[in-house]
Amino acid sequence: MYFCNLNKAGTRFLPTEEFMTHTDTIVALATPSGAGAIAIIRLSGGDAIKIAANLFTSVSGKDLAKQKTHTVHLGNIMDDTRVIDQVLATVFKNPNSYTGENVVEFSCHGSSYIQQEIIQLCLRKGCRMAQAGEFTLRAFLNGKMDLSQAEAVADLISSDSAASHQLAIQQMRGGFSSEIKQLRQELLDFASLIELELDFAEEDVEFANRDEFQKLITRITHVLKRLIDSFATGNVLKNGIPVAIVGEPNVGKSTLLNALLNEERAIVSDIAGTTRDTIEDEITIGGIGFRFIDTAGIRETTDTIEGLGIKKTFQKMEQAQVVVLLVDGIQLTSGSDIIQKRKVEIEKIKNKFPQKPLVIIANKVDQLSKEQITTLTTEIPNIKLLSAKTGEGVEELQTTLLDFVNTGALRNNETIVTNTRHYDSLLKALEEIHKVQQGIDSNLSSDLMAIDIRQALYYFGEITGEISNDELLGNIFANFCIGK
Repeated sequence: MYFCNLNKAGTRFLPTEEFMTHTDTIVALATPSGAGAIAIIRLSGGDAIKIAANLFTSVSGKDLAKQKTHTVHLGNIMDDTRVIDQVLATVFKNPNSYTGENVVEFSCHGSSYIQQEIIQLCLRKGCRMAQAGEFTLRAFLNGKMDLSQAEAVADLISSDSAASHQLAIQQMRGGFSSEIKQLRQELLDFASLIELELDFAEEDVEFANRDEFQKLITRITHVLKRLIDSFATGNVLKNGIPVAIVGEPNVGKSTLLNALLNEERAIVSDIAGTTRDTIEDEITIGGIGFRFIDTAGIRETTDTIEGLGIKKTFQKMEQAQVVVLLVDGIQLTSGSDIIQKRKVEIEKIKNKFPQKPLVIIANKVDQLSKEQITTLTTEIPNIKLLSAKTGEGVEELQTTLLDFVNTGALRNNETIVTNTRHYDSLLKALEEIHKVQQGIDSNLSSDLMAIDIRQALYYFGEITGEISNDELLGNIFANFCIGK
């Protein structure tokens, strides 16, 4: 293990000998693989500057090993007398670097051949290849960031919308971890007082004010519940909001998907039952990612394959955050019986998925008269009008979908939980805090209450990395790219 459990005072133990294997010098390509204008090759470790100086010759004759931190130098990478490339070498001396170690970055030309030649030369000079996420792992181990901030680095790299980017930036700046650390420290202070009472058990003294302790537990409970509740919003903002487009065959679901994506993504045909499986694609609307799912038309059928598609439609409705029910506007104007039938279908969906926002849309309004449109909007309140073929109403639909997204917390820079591991630890911490509350209510003895407090502190520490082990760190950093 890198970190043992908390001792009585809650102090983090020093790293074991296994931790010290992370003192060698590593090298990796820090930019995407393949040819490009430039590439960056990163070295980190105690000998990073020494190794870099042995293969770098400055055009001004300077010794790279003697240069100040945060300086950039022009020179050549030399393999004995052979020039591999002219590069810029950037020097970062510990502890003022990303990893907290000596770091050198070579900015070279983006040829794949040049990249590999420089990396191979670094390996021959004493480096080893970095593992996935090892630079960020070293930053965590060297105290440059806590574990939740390190995880935010991976989220920032993979962010593909304004919302997911803002969430990652917020977490990387320590907004979430600072809130957790503050709660943990306050609980730790009371835990120390309660454990101190155990040393004076025979004298029956009380060091921890129970009224103040009750206020703290109430506040911790409130904050934990708020953070846990925020995960529902944070998860969809990070991964994209799934929207299921459902309806009968030939109402224009595939045409609507194509209109939203502004490309011919789904096959459009007059033949009913063309879509027999779900088709998914993502777009960004107003900085928020949406994942649209075009589903098979819902109807009675004897076709086995189409029946499987319809079954999958209901599964996608279950998984979606928003359901868009598309109906044929022309059919709706053919008589009151059709309107009544659609009303029954709408109520069935509402009853089956009462918690999901349902958007009801009448398609093909470009073929309707003003009188027919008036009838539709009167008979079915809140129905939206759209023509997937001409694009009329598509922008209004996008605005409606954005309105369903609660981004108020995001705009106000409130802490939003997006990480499943953090969510799980918060749930476990809340469970232990409930046990502490029960102990207060039943006037539980200090020694038993201290056990529950230690467990709550443990789960808090798991989030920030105060408590961690090989398996946990391996699982987290295995998802990083090489070079980061």
